[in-house]
Amino acid sequence: MRYLKLILIIFFIFGLNYSHAQQSELENKITKNLRCLVCQGQSVYDSDTEFANSLKILVKNKLNEGFSERQIYTYLKERYGEWILFDPEFTKKTYFLWLIPILMFAIGGLVILNLFIIKKN
Repeated sequence: MRYLKLILIIFFIFGLNYSHAQQSELENKITKNLRCLVCQGQSVYDSDTEFANSLKILVKNKLNEGFSERQIYTYLKERYGEWILFDPEFTKKTYFLWLIPILMFAIGGLVILNLFIIKKN
């Protein structure tokens, strides 16, 4: 009986550490996708400004309250706007951002193809 209690306590402790590690990993993932509004070129994860530190605490608190990743992004977008996300969702407002690289690649390919065809003739 004594060993059973000891085993249960060990499993409980390791289970808490595993859960904490998962939450910490999710917290890092979220803060890496958030743009620091003070630094603008850095993620909240990489920044050490007061704003970034407050957002790290906010994300941690929201995760502790049971918010999902999507709910946290929605909350922050409502508060700071779409610009706070490094990886914005595909919506009517952002479709142009997603399509520009594809269009540039296609136009560049056509220009290169045209140069080779012209040089052959």
